[in-house]
Amino acid sequence: MNLLPIAPEPSMDRKPLPKRKWQRFLGEPLMHFVVVGVVLFGAYRLVSPEPEEHVDQQKIDLTRDDVRQLAVTWLAQGRPPPTPDELRSLMDQKVTEEILFREAVSLGLDHDDEIIKRRLAQKMDFLAADLATLDEPDNAELKEWYSKRSDRFALSPHLSFRHLYFSFDKHGDTTRETAAAAIALVSGKPEDSPMVASVADPFMFRNYYGDATPEQMAKEFGPDFSKALFDLKPGSWQGPVQSGYGWHLIWVDSVEAGRVPAFEEVAPAVRSAWLDERYAEVKSNALKEMRSRYVVTLPSISADDLQGLEVPIGAGARIELSAQ
Repeated sequence: MNLLPIAPEPSMDRKPLPKRKWQRFLGEPLMHFVVVGVVLFGAYRLVSPEPEEHVDQQKIDLTRDDVRQLAVTWLAQGRPPPTPDELRSLMDQKVTEEILFREAVSLGLDHDDEIIKRRLAQKMDFLAADLATLDEPDNAELKEWYSKRSDRFALSPHLSFRHLYFSFDKHGDTTRETAAAAIALVSGKPEDSPMVASVADPFMFRNYYGDATPEQMAKEFGPDFSKALFDLKPGSWQGPVQSGYGWHLIWVDSVEAGRVPAFEEVAPAVRSAWLDERYAEVKSNALKEMRSRYVVTLPSISADDLQGLEVPIGAGARIELSAQ
């Protein structure tokens, strides 16, 4: 019987075959990290949207829908539909607010707190012209400023007078004649005597006014009465003068003509007005400088664009408005 030769067992001292270079490369931990990173990045790109296109922060586009919203807000305040000039003013305010908002964001003001995010435009408005940055004016500067604007500080004329009142309700169509006839009854008698007062009708307000101005009298008796009153001379009963209440006989006690006061009389008011004017000027210049960095596009609005606006006026109640 032929026996097959038995292969000799491998020797324990035999060395393993060396790995190829690419096998060693794949086994490196750094390679594992790179592969995992590529996979994660690819997965992120698949599930994440494309980044938004860059927004031009120097361009402001006001759409027709924006303008309609401005008009609705205007109407919601109980006002009539805005005129073209009022609408242009609303659009200008909207643009100004947007500019101030963006400028505030660019300064990082939106990182202060949550509430300030709703106040950015207002905060930027305040920062546009900080009153503390204004130099304190000296007297010479204030006097020069006052000399060009002294009419703004002119004092109104004042007078003190008493009157006798004759009512439309009591005398009807003869009220004026009754008042005119009463002059003969009171002439030569003390103007403040009870006998003089007895010839007239009771008046619901005062019978004597001290240091009255034309503006005060126009508000209380009407502009025609006020004008006639300040044309009278002191020292006698005159009239009759008509007001919205009836007819009046007038006794003027004293008159002080209107005048422009000396600077020293109104220095505190002049300083306050100077600061107000300078503040408004600095603030306006700051806003113009900011606005110059923006391209503003406004829509062309016609009356048809404002038709059909609806504003709620109560629960379940609406009113349809048309543009003017």
